[in-house]
Order: sequence, then structure tokens, then C-alpha cells
Amino acid sequence: MAAPLDDVTVIEIDNWMAAPSAGAALADLGANVIKIEPLSGDPMRSMGRPAKLEGPLQGYDFQFDVDNRGKRSMAIALDTDEGAALVRRLCRGADVFLCNLIARRQKRFGLDPASLFAENPKLVHATLTGYGTEGPEAWRPGYDVTAFFGRSGLYDALREGEHGAVPMARPAQGDHTTGLALLGAILAGLRMAERTGQGQVVETSLFETAIWTQASDFAVTAMDKAPVRRRVRHELITPTANRYPCGDGRWIVLNAPGEPAWRALCSVLGREDWLADERLATVKGRFDHMAEIVSGIDEALSGRGRDEWGVLFDQAGLIWGPVLALHEVASDDQAAALGLFPTIEHPQRGPYRTVAVPMRFHTAEVGPRGPSPELGAHTTEVLAGAGFSPAEIADLAARGVLGAGSMA
Repeated sequence: MAAPLDDVTVIEIDNWMAAPSAGAALADLGANVIKIEPLSGDPMRSMGRPAKLEGPLQGYDFQFDVDNRGKRSMAIALDTDEGAALVRRLCRGADVFLCNLIARRQKRFGLDPASLFAENPKLVHATLTGYGTEGPEAWRPGYDVTAFFGRSGLYDALREGEHGAVPMARPAQGDHTTGLALLGAILAGLRMAERTGQGQVVETSLFETAIWTQASDFAVTAMDKAPVRRRVRHELITPTANRYPCGDGRWIVLNAPGEPAWRALCSVLGREDWLADERLATVKGRFDHMAEIVSGIDEALSGRGRDEWGVLFDQAGLIWGPVLALHEVASDDQAAALGLFPTIEHPQRGPYRTVAVPMRFHTAEVGPRGPSPELGAHTTEVLAGAGFSPAEIADLAARGVLGAGSMA
């Protein structure tokens, strides 16, 4: 079965997680992704949380792997004239150039759009940054916790109440969301280049993508500029759209607004008395007495565990979801049915589970093509394929332009 992008070659210069995650998605879609790293390697190598494992997979860097699987790695000293020229030459045969270099660094290495279009006028030039390539802070480096969660207002909006502590995101949530945004832009750029025969410049940033994820809030806030009210549980609009602890300490989330849902919830909880209470007969009345209702729901739910309540909620037609722990999701039947944790076969370490990109094709092959590469493992292979002779490769390696794997 063919893959959607098996005729696409990507030259990738990036590090950490955001832009590499876009490259991993392209590789899963079948693209030939060539990751160019400094001689010391992407600093994300060996920075991830180690898995608690014994045996051949002990110490394997699964977090680096998920953003770099299926790629080929070259180690090139980009800060040398020869290294930068070598990358430009490789771009002649590429369809996409993907990077997270800010504009002045692109210019410094001759990897800006104008320079690369001189090499390949049909290239899609894709950039992911913290804050964009224009404006007074285009120079500013950014991680997802600073540019995506902090600067965008998302952290502040997620605080519990008006004076609650600022929450902390889990690793790479903003990075992977932004990587998907860049993936969409790259695919559209490829389509435009195919139709017009002209190269395309596509960009996104952590900051821009975070704004889009909050579009429902900003659609209002951009107009009235009023602060968003951060409500605690007993201040929400309706009791049927809230989250609650159950008797086993696990939580559920309800999102079933409307009168039928209110009646169903009262019935399931054995609180038909609320239906006869005139104070609670309207949405406004329930809002005015929300603290009392939330306390009552908490008390009722304490009598059973989460999964027991889930069966009853399903029978009542309520829309709800369990608040699963990460380790529960990894064993979830629905996740398994969707293939969300596919297996990769490592040639030395054996099989391991990874995480699928959130897209499935019924008549095309999409998924991990293999593990992440060792630093520079494909340097010689890629250069030979680009027409470099063994003598040229040996000379570049001897002069420190190429790193690990250059003489393999």
C-alpha cells in the first residue's frame, strides 16, 4: 500500500520537540525526512524522562524517538561555510525545507527563503518559531511553556479561581499542537507548489497556534477586551457541565447541558427532590444555588466508584468521560481499537510502543517507519545519494564539517 508522501523529500534543521514533531508526522506519512544535526547532536537527545524498564530497552530515549522516528540523521557543522553550502546543495533535490531557525540565523547560514529558492525555486520553506518571524519580538526564543501557554493567556485562563496558582503543562503539549499546525501548512504549501510551480514560504509559531486553540475565548475577548472569569467548580454555569470526584477517588467530567440532562442526573443520583425544588427549576435558579448542588453531587457520587457511575450515566444517556491517568490511557480499549500506540521494531533493542499521529487513512499506509536514527548515522549514505564522491566525503569529515557516521 502506498504512503501519501512517499515521493516527498524533507531537509530538516531543528531541535527540541515542536518542529521535529512536524517532521515525525511527515515521516509517518511516508516522506523521506533527513534531519541535519550539529556535530554534538540535537540537545533533546538523552534529555527525556527515562522509562522504568529493564532489559534491552533500558535507557532508550523514547521521548526523542517519538519526534524523530523514521528519519535519517546527518551530522553537519552548519556554522562552517562548507557545512551551510552542503545543506543548500541538498535542498536542490528536496521538496520541503523545515526548520526552527529564527530569521537572522536563516540569513546567516544562507537558508532563508530567497537563498534557498535560488537553489530550488519549487521548494516549500517551512519555519516554526516561538513568536513568529515578524514583529518586535520575532528574535525571542520560546518554548511551549513560555510562548504557547504563558504568553498566549492559556495558563492564566486555566487557573482555578481568580487567585489560583498558575498550572504547569505536561511536556510538549504546545509543541505537538504547533507541529500539527505546521504540518497542515506544509501540505498546503506542497499543493500550491505543485499547482503553480513556485516555491512557497509557510510559517507558524507556538504563540500563534496557542491563540488559535483558544479561538472560542478570543472571539469574544478580542472584541470586549474584558478579563475572562476563572470559575471554580461551585461557580460554573450548570451542574451538568462540571467535574466531580467519585467514591474511589477518581474523577469524572460531565458535559450534558439542558433540562433533559438535569432531570437524568437527578434521577441517577437519587435526588428527585431537586426536581421538586422550585428554587432549582430554572438554569438561573440552579446557578444561584450552585455551591449547594455541587456539594450534593459530590456527596451522592461518593457512594460508588468512577466506573460504576459510568455504567449508570450511560444508561441514563448522559454525556460524560472518565478522567483517566496517563497509564490508564495507555491500556485503554478505545485507544487500542484506534491504534493509538503502535509498535516499532528496533533492530538492536526489539519492539516497543510509540504514539500515533492523530490521523488515519483507510487506503494508504500511515504510521511509524522505524526508530529514531543515531546521530549522523546516514551522513555518508545521503551525501553519496546526492552525488558526493567518497573522496569529497572523506575530505569534509577530515576538516570537521561532518560528524558521526560520515565514514561509515
